[in-house]
Amino acid sequence: MPKFLIEVPHEADQIACAEAVKLLLTTGSHFLTNADWGCLGGEHKAWLVLEIGSKEEALAILPVAYRSRAKIVPLNKFTVQQMDEVLGKKGK
Repeated sequence: MPKFLIEVPHEADQIACAEAVKLLLTTGSHFLTNADWGCLGGEHKAWLVLEIGSKEEALAILPVAYRSRAKIVPLNKFTVQQMDEVLGKKGK
């Protein structure tokens, strides 16, 4: 199943942080209640890594208020063999 990194930013003030955290925690979604937050380190964002069918499905998990600001990145892994093949094609 495809894996996605979802980044959900919010405003940097204390009230916006509290509202964002509370909204995700009270959705009832296991995905959202397990988000990691960067607020205490000065990065006012939540991050989730999900295995889900598509980017659209990943976006649909988020509360409507945060969907337009969310960044969804498909994740993948590479093997040494894949990189050797790429480097071999470049003559290295």
